[in-house]
Amino acid sequence: MKKEFIFKGGTKSTITIEDNKILIKRKGFNNFVNQGLKGEKTIFIKNISSVQIKKNGLTNGYIQFSLIGGGESKGGIFAATKDENTVMFGRKGEYEKALEIKKYIESFQNEPQPSHNQNGLNQIRELKSLLDDGIITQEEFDMKKKDLLGI
Repeated sequence: MKKEFIFKGGTKSTITIEDNKILIKRKGFNNFVNQGLKGEKTIFIKNISSVQIKKNGLTNGYIQFSLIGGGESKGGIFAATKDENTVMFGRKGEYEKALEIKKYIESFQNEPQPSHNQNGLNQIRELKSLLDDGIITQEEFDMKKKDLLGI
């Protein structure tokens, strides 16, 4: 899936969702003043710990991505203008775009991931094939099998 969300109010920014990551692109003078020449930012969805949205009204709204192990900006709207993980918006309909992005991230994070155990079993099958073909020794196979099974 690839979907692009353009935010023209507040700052000129684009958030693109590409399967397991989001890309933030910034344009315009306001972004240059607040963000400098940082360019495009890629955030993998698995690294996002929370998504905060503030609805626009008398002031601009924003969507802010908090990352695992990252410091969360707590200064409200004014700190959000300087935060590289935040996109500001102010036009009608942009709040709904932010909600759609948040919904996608939350549904992606709630999808069941392949179990580690299943991956280990698949690796053992591949190793057995390598053993049968004479590419690895029985000793190498047994050692790696124990490692994968946690024995």
